[in-house]
Amino acid sequence: MAESVGAGVDLYWLPLGAGGRSVRLNGRIFEALAALVAGRDRFDLYHSALEVRVPEARFVIEMAPVWSGDRTERGVVAEGAVGAQTVGRFRLFRYEVRRWRDGVIPDIDEAVDSPRCLSNDLDYARHLLELVPEVPTPVWGRDELDAGEMWNSNSLISWLILRSGLDVESIHTPLGGRAPGWSAGIAIARRQQTEQRV
Repeated sequence: MAESVGAGVDLYWLPLGAGGRSVRLNGRIFEALAALVAGRDRFDLYHSALEVRVPEARFVIEMAPVWSGDRTERGVVAEGAVGAQTVGRFRLFRYEVRRWRDGVIPDIDEAVDSPRCLSNDLDYARHLLELVPEVPTPVWGRDELDAGEMWNSNSLISWLILRSGLDVESIHTPLGGRAPGWSAGIAIARRQQTEQRV
């Protein structure tokens, strides 16, 4: 594989709840309880997103709450329930997976240690874009797939990185931070790879 001018895969680390008091507060409460149960120090929580560039366009890939309006305009390729399948029929309790052409990453100005270039290889960039509609869509915030951790936006990103062939092991959160759900995406992607080899 060779580098291509205009191609790239960049990772962004966004503080959980950047730009919004409610999500930030809930995240702090969640982390305080998780730290208490685990008997460890508290960490800053991060949400991840990708920007993928190919010569013909730039795409933003992330998981976010379902918005009203045109799904195709923001590149929605999949949806899933939040919290429980039973409430997933209501828009308030659904998430969407976006492969958004010329899209935006909300609160990108608050990103930390970002962007992190994962690759400038056109083949990797194209392969990653092709994989987005194939991502699993279990219930957000639950461990329905027995990955050992809840599924969320970080799971989506780590799943895509590993399945596209990029080096997920070299990626770390900013100092003093953690990304809940990251290991779930890795575990599920590895399990799928193993099943495909059998």
